[in-house]
Amino acid sequence: MSQFTWDSESVAEAQAEPQAVPQEAVSQEAVPQEAEPRLAEGSAQPGNVALSPDDFSALEERILRAVDLVKRGRVAHAAAEERAAQAEIRVREQAPLVGHLQKEVNALRAEREQMRNRVERLLEQLDALEL
Repeated sequence: MSQFTWDSESVAEAQAEPQAVPQEAVSQEAVPQEAEPRLAEGSAQPGNVALSPDDFSALEERILRAVDLVKRGRVAHAAAEERAAQAEIRVREQAPLVGHLQKEVNALRAEREQMRNRVERLLEQLDALEL
């Protein structure tokens, strides 16, 4: 079985690069314990990390899942921002109509109150006639 070997400089460079995926997004439970990198057997040099093909495949799968998760997150974020922008446009378009309708409702309430007062006066006059 072949071994993939990385020297400590390559590992340090890979670890120094900023990560696009938060640590919470990549589950540790998703990769079997065997997929953890091991020191190269028979290698006396510290800092060399050897990965078996299975370990490398598991690591590759985790990276691909993380990349996919980030892509889906970005697409969802862009769609949400687009919906928010469209909603703001609709709110701005509807604001004059809402103001007009509020004035109309207030006018109708005032008219109703006037009609109620007139009907009450007419009923009082009718009651006065029946005595």
